[in-house]
Amino acid sequence: MSVIPPLDLTQQFQTISAEVNEAVLTVLASGQYINGPRVQQFEQAFAAYIGTSEAIACNSGTDALYLALRAYDIGAGDEVITTPFTFIASAETISQAQATPVFVDIDPATFNLDLAQVEAAITPRTRAIIPVHLFGQPVDMTRLMAIAQAHNLIVIEDSAQAAGAEWNGQRVGSIGQVGCFSFFPTKNLGACGDGGAVTTSDPAIAARIRALREHGSRTRYYHDEIGLTSRLDAVQAAILQVKLRYLETWNEQRRAIAARYTELLRPIPGVIPPLPIPGGKPVWHQYTIRLSPLPAGTVGGEYRDRVRQSMQQQGVSSMIYYPLPLHLQKVYEPLGYGPGSFPITEQLCHEVLSLPMFPELTPEQQERVVYALKDSLNPQG
Repeated sequence: MSVIPPLDLTQQFQTISAEVNEAVLTVLASGQYINGPRVQQFEQAFAAYIGTSEAIACNSGTDALYLALRAYDIGAGDEVITTPFTFIASAETISQAQATPVFVDIDPATFNLDLAQVEAAITPRTRAIIPVHLFGQPVDMTRLMAIAQAHNLIVIEDSAQAAGAEWNGQRVGSIGQVGCFSFFPTKNLGACGDGGAVTTSDPAIAARIRALREHGSRTRYYHDEIGLTSRLDAVQAAILQVKLRYLETWNEQRRAIAARYTELLRPIPGVIPPLPIPGGKPVWHQYTIRLSPLPAGTVGGEYRDRVRQSMQQQGVSSMIYYPLPLHLQKVYEPLGYGPGSFPITEQLCHEVLSLPMFPELTPEQQERVVYALKDSLNPQG
């Protein structure tokens, strides 16, 4: 019996291999491997797709967040509000900029920031908010931008998992002052290595980010500030340029798969499927369910792990994003949070399970996934 993986990049490559091979070989033959026309062409195409005037390609989604923070001079003494239920890069970059992450609990229906609590967390030291469009589900940006504007705060959209997602018809990454994207291979738009981009329609911010990614230099060998080396190489840009042409198709396939999952899971007690919120058009980077309510006498994380192991034994792989929230990570102990600080986040860390999700997933495979899940929830039948 074949194993259904959480993600299968080999199938994607098979469908576009001729185009990717040609694009890569063209770059290799050109001898222009860093910056150059292919990177610029991808930046222009990606900016047009997102709906901004500028896109600045860089080495990773992590660097994109850091560059955005630096571009707005956010640093020591400043606070930035974000979620504890995300990959560490969302908060780590705040710390790298020498600012302080301020965590806010999440909405159990969307896994995104609880916007009612965002406003309550604002202090005179708050400079920015980093909403994370987690699992490809957009944050309510209408409400968030109103909060930010009322308090004169910068909004840096962490769109690492949400390339192509929309809020009220506008693509994420074009609503706040800047958007930050990751092109890690597993993303909806993924390179064959690391990569990222910052999107903005502010030309001054774009120019500063371009300088920061090049050692703080606007003119070669002349350096205005301390920067870093954070470039997207031309080979990755060429691959991404090919893949960008397919992104909308792939995202539509993900939406169809998500709708099918939701229909199949609806009758199963103890499973809460994720649902789009009004105004949002998700891209389902992950299809993440909750195992809730828990059976009597079970412990959250242990029960979820047992279900996952049983599914694996039946040839169905799954993933856990994220088993330990950021406020309980050792590195953030100095912030003074502890167990109980964000009860919804802590509860969901014990309940979430991400099912296989990739555009090529077949209806038959989905039925296998759901059967294995149902069997694992009730092994006695």
